Amino acid sequence: MKKRVTLTFPKNRVPMPVTYRLAKDFNVASNIIRAQVAPNRTSKLVVELLGDIDEIEAAIEWMGLQQITVSLASREIVIDEESCVDCGLCTGVCPTQALTLDPETFKLNFTRSRCVVCEQCIPTCPVQAISTNF
Repeated sequence: MKKRVTLTFPKNRVPMPVTYRLAKDFNVASNIIRAQVAPNRTSKLVVELLGDIDEIEAAIEWMGLQQITVSLASREIVIDEESCVDCGLCTGVCPTQALTLDPETFKLNFTRSRCVVCEQCIPTCPVQAISTNF
């Protein structure tokens, strides 16, 4: 099972090797999608957890005990097709190739199943046609 979560670390927990502990203690793989981490600051990670549902739930419970706030990431990327000018700038920053340009029509294609909601495309769009929903 896969579960995408946002982890918020208090500044005293940033040095903790969380992804190592998830793998070693809970047999849960973690794919870091987005990270905003700095010493002595509250930090955030958007992580995709992969493993058995019971192991993922145990890992989430453990993180809560470590004062790490875990929230389900349920946002999705939304593209306003009326505003989009099909410039393709977003395709250059998309790490999963969820955003591509059709080679014949040069129209933007969005493959939602590939999107990991890293949000790198949002600030790249010159006409602000890309956003997230909640």
